[in-house]
Amino acid sequence: MGVFVFANREYQSVPIIDEETKLEERNIIGVYIESEDGYTKTDTIPESGYTLNEEQSYCKVGDSNIDATINYDVNIKTLSVSPITTKGTKCYLYFDEDQTLLKDAILANATTQTTRTDFSTTLTDTTTGIIYYADTSKGRTYYFAGNPTDNWVSFAGFYWRIIRINEDGSVRLIYNGTGTVTTGTNTQIQTSTFNSSYNNNMYVGYMYQSGQVHGLTSDSTIKGVLDTWYQNNLQSYASQISTEAGFCGDRQPSTSSTTSNGSGGTGTTQTYYGAYIRLITNKAPTFECTNTADLYTVGSANSGNKVLDYPIGLITADEVAYAGGVYEQTNNGYYLYTNSAYWTMSPYSFGGSYASVFRVNSVGNLYIIRVDIAWGVRPVINLAPNVTIKSGNGTSTTPYEI
Repeated sequence: MGVFVFANREYQSVPIIDEETKLEERNIIGVYIESEDGYTKTDTIPESGYTLNEEQSYCKVGDSNIDATINYDVNIKTLSVSPITTKGTKCYLYFDEDQTLLKDAILANATTQTTRTDFSTTLTDTTTGIIYYADTSKGRTYYFAGNPTDNWVSFAGFYWRIIRINEDGSVRLIYNGTGTVTTGTNTQIQTSTFNSSYNNNMYVGYMYQSGQVHGLTSDSTIKGVLDTWYQNNLQSYASQISTEAGFCGDRQPSTSSTTSNGSGGTGTTQTYYGAYIRLITNKAPTFECTNTADLYTVGSANSGNKVLDYPIGLITADEVAYAGGVYEQTNNGYYLYTNSAYWTMSPYSFGGSYASVFRVNSVGNLYIIRVDIAWGVRPVINLAPNVTIKSGNGTSTTPYEI
């Protein structure tokens, strides 16, 4: 039972008294705890699992109706009120159920935090309680790799797999469908071309503009698919989805396939894009997005290109590599394998006649394909840093429930 400290005297918390009732030598106290229907009256201060809602709680001093100041020490569950009278002070305390941030729950369950340095071979280890990390210019990001059993989330009526905790604490998810079956077209919302045309460098862009390497005036076909799906399925959950974390469609161009020289990227010039050199030549993925114009964000964001209609996108080829995928190496033993091919957001090249973008192939490897051919669409979103969980431990049977 909690303790009240009033006017240098201690009182044990007392049963709820109707507001009209006056008790000599006692203060009238109302205690309310959060419930599914709002707040419910109780007769004691909760010992654990709840935090005082300081904005909603209040005290009035006697008949003067003067506001009193409430101080609550959460560590020892002691509350003091100033000023105070020996009778007639009315205090109403509202307690909210303690909430665990999703990112904190993930890290708490990750008993092993480690790094990866070799991205030349596939990763298939089945793991529980292991998370990897990498440091970027924005801070530290934590990501899942191999075949984790504890990166499941239930949100908005769908199941998702956690890709990573972004540097700002938002949590990046990839769609898995309405159930936890991990293979087949149920893990996609539909199939689509990336762009309906293919005969120009610009069509490697999630958005594009003729004659511009990083153009943003026209939507790709696949962007339209994702925007419509967001409107129909996630619009009502917008407050829980990050508008700051973006989606990188890196179009860093090069006319060399081994080193980046900044040339090419327009018209029919043969061009190799950033992910080609990183993942095929060097086997060195990155979480960095080198050009602001290629970091797709919504208009209210503080960074990126601020051109998205909705905060939804696709996984990058680099994120696939961090998870355990390798170019042209079969991998049916990691969590991004679905036995069905689907798009990433990362440009591959313009080979002189057609534009191509990375995909995750049906055998789990990173591969490339012409942009005007239809493949699976798996939406990616970022849950906001302040999102909390109701329950769950991240397993497929008990996913983190938002």
